[in-house]
Order: sequence, then structure tokens, then C-alpha cells
Amino acid sequence: MNAPPLMPGAVNDVVGAIGSTPIVRLNHVTEGLESEIYVKLEYLNPGGSMKDRVALNIIRDAERRGMLGPGGTIVEATSGNTGAGLAMIAASRGYQCIFVMPDKMSPEKVDALRAYGAKVVICPTSVEPSDPRSYYSVARRLVEETPGAFYANQYHNPANPEAHYLSTGPEIWEQTNGKFDAFVSGMGTGGTLSGCGRYFKDQNPKVRIVGVDPVGSLYYEYVKTGRLTKAFSYYVEGIGEDFLPSTMNLDILDDVVQVDDRECFLMTRDLVRKEGLFCGGSCGAAVIGAIKYARRLDHPQRILVLMPDNAQKYLSKIFNDEWMRSNGFLGDEEETGTVAHLLKRKPQRVITADLQTTVRAAVGVLKEHGISQLPVLDGNGRHCGIVSEIDLLNSLVDNPTRVDDTIADLISSDYATVTTHTRLQLLKHIFNDARVVLAVEGEKLLGVLTKIDLMDYLASAHPASAGQ
Repeated sequence: MNAPPLMPGAVNDVVGAIGSTPIVRLNHVTEGLESEIYVKLEYLNPGGSMKDRVALNIIRDAERRGMLGPGGTIVEATSGNTGAGLAMIAASRGYQCIFVMPDKMSPEKVDALRAYGAKVVICPTSVEPSDPRSYYSVARRLVEETPGAFYANQYHNPANPEAHYLSTGPEIWEQTNGKFDAFVSGMGTGGTLSGCGRYFKDQNPKVRIVGVDPVGSLYYEYVKTGRLTKAFSYYVEGIGEDFLPSTMNLDILDDVVQVDDRECFLMTRDLVRKEGLFCGGSCGAAVIGAIKYARRLDHPQRILVLMPDNAQKYLSKIFNDEWMRSNGFLGDEEETGTVAHLLKRKPQRVITADLQTTVRAAVGVLKEHGISQLPVLDGNGRHCGIVSEIDLLNSLVDNPTRVDDTIADLISSDYATVTTHTRLQLLKHIFNDARVVLAVEGEKLLGVLTKIDLMDYLASAHPASAGQ
């Protein structure tokens, strides 16, 4: 029996409601900026995020290829939004879903997926991607164990960036007539930046593509230095990675901006309260990243920011004062303690080496200044790694005759980078994974921090009581 014609103004099912999201100018959180910042409200998609577009393209592609058929089960490792998009479309097409999520995700995200009838498996966040307990590994195992399963695999599925090349990019270009100078988005699977970025570059190679990466993720350092540093845990959800997805095309990036949890969350709250935009934490990250990018410009630009998801998923976290305060995100920075306070106790001059420094000279610098590691600067004055005393010792033991060779081959990636706003509470956790921490502001190296620096600061902040 043929379906009756649609009522004017209606779509056939929820899939037809995906896309056509508005673009809005920011007015209050951008006060003082010469550049204009506009936001694409992707959280107004029916599933609550930009991932609706990705989910639809992944499912369509799988159906075309015969990888997903009637009664099939979709399995995916997700931070929540891709899962919601997949679950929404699966519900309308009769598929089952199993989602694997890291345990740092908000309870609202878990509950939303279960509301669609999906099965949700929770895995630990603080394990390596290759660990059998990681949510990537568990997802792959479930695919093997589930008859008729299709692995959406957003981190390595070309249908992810293709969704934005075919949908988001053209939609933005048509809405704006291409009248913007820069496109800013958070760095996650890479689908948005790679798909939209490629589309925009095809239309106008002068459009700048800017990624925003949280402190703790590995993208920022990799883009800036080509080195894969250790990733460590952070709170903002939906952006950043601890490995390199094949769906991320880093070659398309013109710039990358680093942000930290606190500034992401405070901006998210400001966007809701000052702009009326009911958005989530990755939106705050993208906007504060765009503002930082704008402040570095020598002339005004028109900047377009993609806003991935809504605030509903974060009511128990970002918009809960008690949660914010207990995690050190709410209150005066002086009260919570940040890297900026620790740096005030350090000597102003940062001792560094360059790529032409010899092993002999590096040993002399360590001895002269009583330090155990040296940040190494490239030809542009930007850090590109560290050389530590153990690296130099091993080199001298193995190759004593190469004492006058340069240290270029001894540079290590065993460090993490933070901003001046990074909380000391987070810094403590970073030292569980990294030998040394570099404090940076944009391209400038501000200081080198070690465990003893943190211990000394904390001890001095709580002096012994009189009479003890």
C-alpha cells in the first residue's frame, strides 16, 4: 500500500529533520574583540548534536555496501553524541544498538542512549587505547561476538568526514555565501575539520581552518612539533584524543589552539547565560579557542565556529555548581591554584637548548644550572621536545666517542604541555604520566615544571603551625 502524500511542511521521518541549523552572531562573550565570531548551532539537530549527520552517512554507506541489513546491530565506541545519532536513526529503521562509552561521560548521555533502547557498556577512561579494557578494544570484541553486527567505527570510517563534506560544508557555504575568513572546530575524530575543511578549501583556499584541542589530548603537540606526547585525562567531553584517528586530516589545518577544562566550562556557562545558547562543553571549548585565535590576529576576521551539542547532557556537571566547585572549576583562580601561581616561584629565565647543541654542551648546561632536563627549541624558537640527563647518560655510555654530536637524535616526547590556567589539581594527575611539564602560552615557553616544583609550592602554601 502506497503511503499518502506528506502534509505540506512535514518530513517523512526524523532523518528528514537533520540539518538546516542556523548561524548566530556572538555579541556579549566577544566584547572587546575586533573580529566577529559566528556560531553554527549544530546542537539543534533532532538528536542534539552534529553527529546526526555523521550517523546518517555511516548508516547509509553501510546499507549500500551490504554491511548492515534488516535486524542488524550497530556497535560503536562513542562519547555519547555519535551514539545518540545512530540510536535515533536505528530506532526509525529497526536496528539494534550496542554502545561502549568511557566512564567520564555524563550520566545524561548514558541515560539518553538507553532511552532509545540501546545497550550501553561502560569502560575505564584512564587506560591505553590498546588495553583490552579500553572502550575501543571492547567495541571491537563486541562486534566479533555479536551476530549481524556492524561496527560504525567513526574513528576510522571515511563516511565520517564525508558526511561533513557532503552536508555540513555545503550548507554553511550556501548560508554564508562563503563570506567568512576562518572556520573553528574542536578536534575529536576529525570528521568535522577534515570534511568541512576540505570543502571550504575547495571553494576558497584562503579560508583558514583552525582546530581546538584540550590540555591532555595529544593533537596540539603533534601538530606543533610532530611528536606524539603522552595523553592524560581531562574533563571536557567530545573533543581531544589519545591516539591519531585516520579520519583526521591534520594537513588541512592552518592553526591549532590549546584550551583547558576550566576555561571551556566557564565559557560554556557564559554562552548559556549571556548569549542564550543552550550548548555543551565542547561548544565552550570551540568558542574560547576561537577567541584565543582572534586575539592573536593582526587584523579583524570573520570567524565561524561549529557548536557540536546541547547543554541537556551536562546539567549534572558543567551547570551544577557543586560539581564545578568540587572539581576546582568554580571560584577564584587564587583559591583553586593554577600553573600561573606555581610559575611565580620559579626563576624567570627558562634554560633551553637548540637542535645544534652538542651532547657535551648539554651536559655542561645541566651541571651549571643544577637541572635534570632541557627543553629543546627549533629554528623558530618553538619547543620541539626535551633532553633529560638519563637520555644524555645513555648516549654517553653507548657512544662515548659521539660526545660532540648534536642532541637532535636524543630528543624525547616524555612531557606534557599545560597553560597558565591549568589547575594544580590536574597538574598532580599529569605527573603520574609525564616526566616533566612545559607551561606554554601560544608559541611561547613560559617554564619547565617538575614534581619537586609542585611539592615545594604546596608545602609553602601550608606552612607548619607555630610551636611544632
